[in-house]
Amino acid sequence: MRLLHPLILSLTALSSCVFAQDAGANTHKVKHDYQSDVARLRKIVVNSLYSNRDVFLRELISNANDALEKLRLTALTEKGMWDGVSPLNLTIKAERNSDGEGGRIIITDTGIGMNAAELTTNLGTLAKSGTSDFLAGVDGDDSTATGNLIGAFGLGFYSSFLVADKVTVASLPPPSSKNPNPTQNVFSSSADEGSFEIYPDPRGNTLGHGTEITLYLKSDASHYLATSNLMQLVNQHSGFSTTFPIYIWYETEEEVPEVDEEAVSDEQEGKLTDADEDEAVVEEDAEKESASPKMKKVIVGHWEHLNSQPPLWMRDPKTVTDEEYELLYQGTFKDFQKPLAWHHFHGDSESGVSFRALIYIPSRLSEEFFNKPLDNSAKDVRLLVKHVFITSDLGEYGLPKWASWVKVIIDADDLPLNVSRETLQSSSFLKQIKQIILRRLIQLFSKIAEEDQEKYAEITKNYGQVLKLAASEDSKNRQKLAALVRFNTNQREVVSFDSYLENRKQGQKQIFYLADMGKSIEHLSQSVFVEKLHARGYEVLLLNEPLDEIMLQSIRNWKGVPFQDVAKAGLDFGDDTPEEKDTIAELTDKYAPLLEWLKIEAGDNVKNVIVSNRLVTSPCAIVADSMGFTANVQKLMSATSRGAQQNDAMQDFMKKQKVLEINPRSPLIEGLLEHVEQLNADGDDKDLDSEAQLKEVASILIDGALVRSGFEVADSNLFLTRVDRVLRRSLGVSETAPTDDTVKPAPPVDPELPSDIPVDDEKMFFNLPDEMKNNQIEFEMEEIDEHGNVVHDEL
Repeated sequence: MRLLHPLILSLTALSSCVFAQDAGANTHKVKHDYQSDVARLRKIVVNSLYSNRDVFLRELISNANDALEKLRLTALTEKGMWDGVSPLNLTIKAERNSDGEGGRIIITDTGIGMNAAELTTNLGTLAKSGTSDFLAGVDGDDSTATGNLIGAFGLGFYSSFLVADKVTVASLPPPSSKNPNPTQNVFSSSADEGSFEIYPDPRGNTLGHGTEITLYLKSDASHYLATSNLMQLVNQHSGFSTTFPIYIWYETEEEVPEVDEEAVSDEQEGKLTDADEDEAVVEEDAEKESASPKMKKVIVGHWEHLNSQPPLWMRDPKTVTDEEYELLYQGTFKDFQKPLAWHHFHGDSESGVSFRALIYIPSRLSEEFFNKPLDNSAKDVRLLVKHVFITSDLGEYGLPKWASWVKVIIDADDLPLNVSRETLQSSSFLKQIKQIILRRLIQLFSKIAEEDQEKYAEITKNYGQVLKLAASEDSKNRQKLAALVRFNTNQREVVSFDSYLENRKQGQKQIFYLADMGKSIEHLSQSVFVEKLHARGYEVLLLNEPLDEIMLQSIRNWKGVPFQDVAKAGLDFGDDTPEEKDTIAELTDKYAPLLEWLKIEAGDNVKNVIVSNRLVTSPCAIVADSMGFTANVQKLMSATSRGAQQNDAMQDFMKKQKVLEINPRSPLIEGLLEHVEQLNADGDDKDLDSEAQLKEVASILIDGALVRSGFEVADSNLFLTRVDRVLRRSLGVSETAPTDDTVKPAPPVDPELPSDIPVDDEKMFFNLPDEMKNNQIEFEMEEIDEHGNVVHDEL
């Protein structure tokens, strides 16, 4: 049952109340009728129900649609009312007054019309709905009886007074068995009057059958006389509201040749003589050689069909062409790029409301998408009820941030609306709209991914980040959305999670990934963390976008298989043998002196130093401990203002949870081990210069490992200074040899420059183009006092 606007409660003049009056033992009840000031109530309706005066045309078109639909339905049982051939349509025409000030709008339909009594009842009674009475009078079992009737409240007509001082309604019903000779009558009322008039139309029968509404516009509503404005209102609110044609009178200025009225008159008076004919031929030849005839401008009018495009969503998808879908998208959403894909469907909500819908995927994502606030402010879900546009702002029922770009047309058979049709009432269907659209959108993506790999690659290119955002935010649809995400790996492109699992090696218990925001896929594929995995043929997801790792943290695992960050400690291939573990233990014993010495030299940079099982060619790398932050996580935290400001003890501790891994097969590491063992063997007799140089090499090695692994070094200037010294030694250049730092000094101060020119004005002067300087433009400088105020000369 519909919930009506609160004002309707104050409009009911036919309801009655029971007033109990206590008079002791002789108590009796007196029945009273509600009383109301009808004129005042009409003003309340006009001024309070509608927040936007543009809706007047929508309401009148809806009424005209109902009148046409009533005639069509009534003629099914009473054949004489309509021959089935004469047109059923409505027309709109704007006329300016002869003085150019103000004018009127005439809206005419060829519908069922109204007699004098119906004009009085339907237009003279507030909240009297002729459509509701019509529906109440038909057989409820007749499935064709309801048709496409829109009216419900009996108040739409009064929206006319939003724009008009005076309204007249001429109406004539078609002949019927009850009224074989109908008369055309007129309803007339002014906005400031509390009464109306009904009288026979002095023009006689000018309509045939139907209704003609004439709005005499207010002075501040003259912009509605512009045909372009009326066309825009029809297209916005009522372009699909009726299956009947809507025509508007459209005038254009055209050039036509001027006609010689005297020559036409002579020709009409009689035939020319032979001599005249010869002379005429000569003159005709001369005219051909002369210039083109004079042209004049005239106003030419014609009826233009506004709703020539039918509501495609009401048709069978098999009968709609791709071009029709594309034209509807471009015309409705003002996007002149063709959509990537669309989904046309119909269904019934859980609340029992039938609807039809069209979902479009635009060709590209707006550049401002990720800069928009995280709210439900999308305006591209066009909600209609019985083809009448209601709103494109669903408010709290709108789509989430990740789907705010989708373009949707959804047409419900019925919805509880406020009287103005501008405000949605809370209903179970509205609460279900979001999930209906999201479910169908995911189905559309899945279908394209299965059937058209080329198109889905384009969708991934444009909407890959959006899908990752969706999988991170939408917990209800997370698994379905994550299945749509695609990645690059060290072996393939455009890989899904399911595809990765199909390529998993025997014994592999993790999904390997490496994340480094902003780096290229080529850079990631050559990372030290991927060396051994790549060499052994394992596949690694390469993540270089900000949302990648956030999404993985939200998902945690895929079909029970956990994710493994290869930039973290604890890398397990799943096929390690006891012999391999014994080898690592032997190497750890062999490199114990170097491990201990490097741990001392690394200081707070690392938590521990171990022999690596992940490196192949690189000498060393720094990985995050199992409880530490990887370089990519630190980047993500620094990218947010909150993360950049937070520097508490816990985060500082987790940033320091790093492990230095050395490659025992690297010649550099082997050589470093020999020097450390020699240094330990020398004891107190060790060469201090050699020790200092070795410490410097270790510092460069550790800082280089930080850079190689994506971390920042503590002091980049000191790191580069050490590298410079090592390079000098390798080239046999003195480490203390100074660099010639002599440079040419700046010229002296210009003595001709006025010393009282403020610095900013001086800068402005020297930044002027040369052509302005050459023109010797004089600048009038204002004098400023010590308080910063302009000092004005006294006249």
